[in-house]
Amino acid sequence: MILRKFLPIAALAMAGLTLVPSPSSDAAEPAATGSDINLTSYANGAWMLKKPTEYDESWSAFWLLDERSKTGWATPKGTVSPQELLIVLPEESVIKTLEFDTASADGDPEGSRSAKEVVVQVSNVGPASGFETIATLSLKARQDKQSFVVSKLMPARWIKLTIKKNHGSTEYIELFDFRAYGEQKTRTAAPNVSGTYATNFQNFHLQQEGASLSGCYEHGNGVITSGGIDGRVTRFTWKQTSGSGPAVFAFSPDGKEILGLWWNDGDTDGTGGLWYGKKISDNVGSCPHWNGVQTASSQLAKGMDQAGRARIYGINFDTDSDVIKPDSKTALETIVKLAKEKPDWKFTIEGHTDSTATAAHNQTLSEKRAASVKIWLVAAGVATARLNTLGFGATKPVGDNATSIGKAQNRRVELVKK
Repeated sequence: MILRKFLPIAALAMAGLTLVPSPSSDAAEPAATGSDINLTSYANGAWMLKKPTEYDESWSAFWLLDERSKTGWATPKGTVSPQELLIVLPEESVIKTLEFDTASADGDPEGSRSAKEVVVQVSNVGPASGFETIATLSLKARQDKQSFVVSKLMPARWIKLTIKKNHGSTEYIELFDFRAYGEQKTRTAAPNVSGTYATNFQNFHLQQEGASLSGCYEHGNGVITSGGIDGRVTRFTWKQTSGSGPAVFAFSPDGKEILGLWWNDGDTDGTGGLWYGKKISDNVGSCPHWNGVQTASSQLAKGMDQAGRARIYGINFDTDSDVIKPDSKTALETIVKLAKEKPDWKFTIEGHTDSTATAAHNQTLSEKRAASVKIWLVAAGVATARLNTLGFGATKPVGDNATSIGKAQNRRVELVKK
């Protein structure tokens, strides 16, 4: 087996949180327009219910959902029999087009390890029944962005992918990304995710209030700051004695499991490291260095004292709108409390978008969103003279705009101490 271009998370063990250099993203641009999204993106809430056999963690089937064509899945050596994986979508959806990447397959020049014969089925009944075939495909070896229109449009919550064979290798089957573009038809409230999770970085204590998240983890005096949740996906900044950086987590449909990616500041275009675990208690608990959600404003103040700014991921807006969602109240109240605790501070509210629309549209939207936050804070008692607003559109990304994961990081409000 040729070694991957990055180390598995077990080798990193979050010691110093230093990732090896990562390949640049070759993620595909969306194959559809309008309201269509990559429904199987981890950052859009897709969850893998059943994985095929896999070589090791660095070749996990998870990497099929990260939208990067240089990370992917491989079977153990000598396993070339049909493989099946099952994905559950966060909402009822209609899939329109499918896309596959195989260009990064290892091995001989012919790409014989590349997945070849693939069957895609969907169900809106349940994970074990009601499946209908929407595509029977023959993939080319070592070619990215292989796009196919589905044979029928139908509502779906579960996607079954059967990889029947490769291009002739007797050693491995490899596939590097799977994307299903389409439209979400429903939007239901996700369960509250507060509690304690046993993770590969020790216990993770998470407190959700509305769309805001705060918490700690027991490795390296770790805390999460400026956390926010939207549906089944959460974004936050991790900080510990050895460094800091952004993270994006997805939750299983029942809210009992987490799976996420983390990056070091300055390496947010890299592959990222895996962070995963299972819920062991509904009790949030605490760490010696963190005592609960009531410390959110003081954590925000500390971060702004050190860095001069903070990303606020708990402020959500309606899609392509400057209307603040009601679940943003906790994050906004944290800013109000900070303003009262620091009466001499003045703030600039920055709006940032992803790159989905035109530059002009994104600029206007970011300005309107920053203004909406200011209006809310002034109504809550913060003097208007203490608040300034700026919009930057998509010009200051903190993640890779070629992927849904990066776009999720880039949609944000930042608070800057003047």
